[in-house]
Amino acid sequence: MNPIIIIGTGLAGYTLAREFRKLDSTTPLTLITTDDGGFYSKPMLSSALSQNKSADQLMSQDAVAMANTLQATILAHSRVDSIDPAAHTLSLGNARMSYSKLVLALGATPRDPQLPGSAADRIMHVNTLADYRVFRDTIAGKKRIAIIGGGLIGCEFAHDLNSAGFEVHLLHPAAQVLNRLAPEDVAGWLTAKLGDIGVRMHTLTKVERVDEGPDNTLAVRFNNGEQLVVDAVLSAIGLVPQTALAEEAGLQTGHAITVDTTLATSVPDIYALGDCAAVNGLWLPYVQPIMQAARALAKTLAGTPTEVAYPAMPVIVKTPRCPVVITPPPHGSAGQWQGETTPEGINLTHQDTTGSTNGFALAGNATSRRQELLKGLSAWL
Repeated sequence: MNPIIIIGTGLAGYTLAREFRKLDSTTPLTLITTDDGGFYSKPMLSSALSQNKSADQLMSQDAVAMANTLQATILAHSRVDSIDPAAHTLSLGNARMSYSKLVLALGATPRDPQLPGSAADRIMHVNTLADYRVFRDTIAGKKRIAIIGGGLIGCEFAHDLNSAGFEVHLLHPAAQVLNRLAPEDVAGWLTAKLGDIGVRMHTLTKVERVDEGPDNTLAVRFNNGEQLVVDAVLSAIGLVPQTALAEEAGLQTGHAITVDTTLATSVPDIYALGDCAAVNGLWLPYVQPIMQAARALAKTLAGTPTEVAYPAMPVIVKTPRCPVVITPPPHGSAGQWQGETTPEGINLTHQDTTGSTNGFALAGNATSRRQELLKGLSAWL
């Protein structure tokens, strides 16, 4: 019997394998990954420094332990070069593997800031455990860190590095951080609170280049002519879904790999989930959607076709000294934010054109209302 093959051993790939094994303990299962195949919690990467967690401490099981747990074959440090959907085969160098079902859990890669300068190649990103290991080694004994990008991950790293005692400079082109996810009041509150705890906020700032500075430092030049000298630069300007392998195999893609509510791609017996996939047009690179998709797809692979359901799912920003929770309204939803702001926090709900609540944004002490408000929201999918 040809195995079910999962390409990718991140949260999506391993969660799917675990859920599948709860339902089917006999079907051959193979996971292929370009890294070492160890399992770790990716969301921990942006909050581990202040807890003094090393890369080794973040890994809960290595590939051998995962293979034993899942009764699976794990091919670490292996790259799939191509997929032949008609033949149901994969190519890995000179080797070919047959599959019964194929799952793409390829994830996403950090967006390249594409900056000029003699030290542009020293700009780091943290998207994997290997990246985190390099980051930890690079900033050991250093003091000043610049973070390019004030979105979700940039804010979380700024908070974490500040908590760990670093001098943090957060560089963001908009007037407020988290401006693409949060309504203006909450974005402004978080911008101010990060500044209050000691993060050096550089809003309305566009980085033009990064050059070598004195004594192995980096000189970050802004579009207004100002310059900031730091010891390390971290880029956190977003993710790009990995779609190349799917495109070359003839699968339908857009911003991400296109899948329906059963996580099926446009090609028979090939599925996708996680940061590389958009379900009915929804691209949700967060933990909860991955968990929902993995549970549904596991049932489908085990013989019971199942559609994924997305309840309204909050995004919890890991900035515990300035807590923020957002459940955004459905993409493109018309309506308005309303609520109240107090010295202790912000409590906003989003009302659609019929007056129904379809989202909320909470900051400070108001985050305690999260579960209460979730109960009143309709499912996204």
